[in-house]
Amino acid sequence: MRAAARWLLGVVLAGGLAQAAVADTLDEVKKRGVLRCGVNGAVPGLSFRDDTGSWSGLDVDFCRAVAAAVLGEKDKVELVPLKNRERLDALREGRIDLLTRNTTWTLSRDLAHGMTFAGILYHDGQGFMVLRDSNLMSALELGGKSVCTLGNTTGPDNVRRYFTRHRTQVQVKTFEGLEAAKQAYLAGKCDALAHDQSQLFSLRTTLEDPGAHRILGEVISKEPLAPAVRKGDARWFDIVRWTLYLLIDAEELGIDSTNADRVRDQAKGQETRLLLDLNGRTATLLGLDPGWSRRVIRQVGNYAEVFDRNLGAGSQLKIKRGLNALWRDGGILYAPPAR
Repeated sequence: MRAAARWLLGVVLAGGLAQAAVADTLDEVKKRGVLRCGVNGAVPGLSFRDDTGSWSGLDVDFCRAVAAAVLGEKDKVELVPLKNRERLDALREGRIDLLTRNTTWTLSRDLAHGMTFAGILYHDGQGFMVLRDSNLMSALELGGKSVCTLGNTTGPDNVRRYFTRHRTQVQVKTFEGLEAAKQAYLAGKCDALAHDQSQLFSLRTTLEDPGAHRILGEVISKEPLAPAVRKGDARWFDIVRWTLYLLIDAEELGIDSTNADRVRDQAKGQETRLLLDLNGRTATLLGLDPGWSRRVIRQVGNYAEVFDRNLGAGSQLKIKRGLNALWRDGGILYAPPAR
């Protein structure tokens, strides 16, 4: 056998073994009785553990939604804080069942890291925060200045591409984590802090004087934040994907945590009956207990409820829905219909 053929056979066999190793995630989660989710833990609004040990955030609530679907209870989760550099390996190596750690869906990650993204949970984009008394009002005024951002993320390349495109030179300084980048920014070692806008809004609420900092209007990149599973486990992928779609479709149909039972009892429309799985068909196809979708909505809520309490009007961040509004409301949030 030629070397190239042997190499190809090795790749195929390795891929097959890898897929076999992750083919029973649902069974493993049910046997364990706990869903292991990889999260950040230090970003209010997305995933944050406070001084009392309580967790909150959009990513956290999505983990709870999957737990409610699979295990019947939203609190049957183990939230595993992960650093940027270890998050992809943690998923690939099976240390977690689901990655919901403000991770951007990119081509290279989707194809080359043994992972598959289930759908976009939050449409984000990279922006800049500056000191208000700097009088900087636009990112294009940063020419000749320095910008702090995080290494091991899409951030540095986004910044370089943006300023190259605008024929502007800046000095990009990278740091291991957000805390280090923040401290450098506060110490005056850079003129701006570049990061996903959601995290800039989050970070600003933790500063001593939030009003002393301005988040500039420019959004310089697409940062689709998406939950990911290991590649090769089709059933687990379907469960995570349709849990996300359920949250979005439930908002569109007006089903929320306060009326899910009443809607179930009075449902006549086909989409509503299918979304609530009143005949148990989707539960059978997914390998879940009947009533999975109603459990998710009752215990966690629809997308609007999750967004508002973590990022929107009901939170300290007060982020507008923007792109994350439903398609019919001027956003791009869109899920396949339940029919």
